Amino acid sequence: MDTFVQAHEATIRLSFFLGIFAIMAVWEMLSPRRALTVSKTVRWANNLGLVAFNTVVLRLLFPAAAVGMAAFAADQDWGLLNYLRAPTWLSVPVAVIALDFVIWLQHVMVHAVPALWRLHRVHHADPDYDLTTGTRFHPIEIILSMLIKFATIMVLGPPVVAVILFEVILNGMAMFNHGNVRLPQALDRGLRWLIVTPDMHRVHHSVEDDEANSNFGFNLSCWDRLFGTYRDRPRGGHDGMTIGIHGYRKPREVSWLPGMLALPFRGRITGYAINRRQWAAADHSDE
Repeated sequence: MDTFVQAHEATIRLSFFLGIFAIMAVWEMLSPRRALTVSKTVRWANNLGLVAFNTVVLRLLFPAAAVGMAAFAADQDWGLLNYLRAPTWLSVPVAVIALDFVIWLQHVMVHAVPALWRLHRVHHADPDYDLTTGTRFHPIEIILSMLIKFATIMVLGPPVVAVILFEVILNGMAMFNHGNVRLPQALDRGLRWLIVTPDMHRVHHSVEDDEANSNFGFNLSCWDRLFGTYRDRPRGGHDGMTIGIHGYRKPREVSWLPGMLALPFRGRITGYAINRRQWAAADHSDE
């Protein structure tokens, strides 16, 4: 199984990406949650252009990707799960959950460290919120994320199948919980006890600092509940909230590919008060 997964990793990931993307795109068209403020054609062309650019960069820098690192760790007997000879039925779910926690922790970190926030704000500067928002990240952040993933794999020693399963789940869930879709309230309430729903994660894309510094999860919702970063809803409601970052509203800066690539290098470096729990409408020191 591991050999097959490693040989066809790119095909597996692309197939799931295209399939989930198609499902979410149709869902957004049939049941949109909010009206978009910027042309979907412009946003999608540039957001997906960034995805294509990032994919090329990653393949050039890391041809074997995370799956290759997992195979290498297994060959070298590196990592806790390899050392313990944990059975597959145990090591796969443990690895997926552990990797999800690391991604949650990484997400908190890119909000807490000013230099990393400059990279991550490419994701948050999207003035609208739909499935393509879940795919737009600056190339440097993508590279750092891959290096963190490599380090986690070396320490943890997850099976190859667990890594590809996690990658598929993470990519699919990022498109789902960034979807501009409407779920029945009762279903949303039930689902968010286990996974991050669109309404739950949309709060994280608010322009207000205290709301943006909450609901960091991409997949499992338990981490935000456990560590006190869960917020039920935006104070202005999902229809009344503003998406994006204060001070970054010009389309050519936030919706066009050249502007997105240049965004981390614009403006002065300032603190980003991740522990700010009170609403300060006039305090936008992170601009």
